[in-house]
Order: sequence, then C-alpha cells, then structure tokens
Amino acid sequence: MADLTILIAALFPAIALWVYVWQQDKKKEPTPLLVKAVLYGIGIAFPVSLLEFAVNSLLFGVNGGPTSLIGTTLEAFFVAALPEEGFKLLALWLILRNNPYYDEHFDGIVYAVSIGIGFAALENVTYLYSNIEQWQSVAISRALLAVPGHYAFGVLMGYYYSLYHFVDRSPRVRILILLIPVLAHGVYDALALSGMVNPYVGSVCFIVLIFFCIRMHKFAHKKVIAQIQRDRDHSFTS
Repeated sequence: MADLTILIAALFPAIALWVYVWQQDKKKEPTPLLVKAVLYGIGIAFPVSLLEFAVNSLLFGVNGGPTSLIGTTLEAFFVAALPEEGFKLLALWLILRNNPYYDEHFDGIVYAVSIGIGFAALENVTYLYSNIEQWQSVAISRALLAVPGHYAFGVLMGYYYSLYHFVDRSPRVRILILLIPVLAHGVYDALALSGMVNPYVGSVCFIVLIFFCIRMHKFAHKKVIAQIQRDRDHSFTS
C-alpha cells in the first residue's frame, strides 16, 4: 500500500499537467501517437543517464561532483540541461518528422509536453524511491517545481518547433528550438544546485528560483495561448 501511495504521488503531477495540455487541444491528436510520445520520453531517460554520467566524469572525475558555484553551473547546463533537452528534441523530431496529424501550431506543444512529461514521470519515480525515508517532502517539492519545470521546457520547445515548421524557417528560430529550453533548464538547475556548495547562497538562490519559475511559467502560458490563437485564426481564414 505504501509503495502504491508513493507511485501515485510520483505520477500524479505529471499526469495532471499532461491532461491540462491535452484539454487545450481542440483537435485531439491520436491516442496511440500521444502514448508513443510519452514512451519516447520514458525511453530517452536511459541514454540520457549514461551521457550525464560520462559528462559528469569528464568534468569532475568518476564519482566526483562540483565543489564551487561555477561547478554547479557547469553541471546544471552541461550535465543536465543540454543532454536532457537534446534527447527530448531528438524524440520530438522522431515523432513529428512523418506525422500526418501534425497540422496545427499547438500540436508541437502537445507532443513536446508529452515527451517531457514521460521523462519527468520516470525521473520523479526514481527520486521518490531513492529518498524513501523522506519521500513526502521530496514529492511535494518536485510536484511544485521539478515536474512543472519539465512541462514548461516542453511548452517552449514545442512552441519554437511549430514556429519554425509553420511560420518562420529562419536559422535563428531553428536554433531557438533547443536554445530556449536549454537556457531555461540550465538556469533552473543552476539555482537549485547552488545549495550543494554554499548553503547561504543556496537559500538566496532558492528565493530567486521561485520567482524565476513564476516568470518562466507565465512566459510558457503566453506561448500556449499564442499557438491556440494562431490555430483559431487559421481556422477562420481557411
């Protein structure tokens, strides 16, 4: 019974955010493709973990870790953000490259969030079972910060992917597909990891992290509304 409770606590935030995005999609994507996208998100966790281990070993040595704020920032961007968002983009490209149902601007966000939520769900299960003695506090903190973070990173990636696909084929927008999620993810992790090496700076950075998350989610919500409006305008003119 306890294991089931932990599993529900780990999965519920991811499922709730996925349902929210799915409800916003007026022209629903096929369920098998959405399930496939979620499974892609779960599947990339394994190569991501191997790459993260390799990069971490290269930067800090085997079984090593950061010992300074510069180190935690390097870890945030190069051990976590770049590998994770890079593989999410690969998964998004695989799911959309020959997808005949990818015909609306908002679809990019739906699929990108599905991939991100799959990744976040597995990550959340791992974190909670790895901290079994204090899983309640870990579940609450990750439900409020980490899982919504992956949701926001997915919204941003999906927005710029569709912007490039449907609106603006410029190299600048193509770069933003990966750059914006990596920057958002890297800043998030840099603030969150700062307490590992300096608890005083970490306390300040945690407050900054809360404000950063609020701004990031407001920005992501604007992108959701923008794509919904683009699709509505397109349907009016078609």
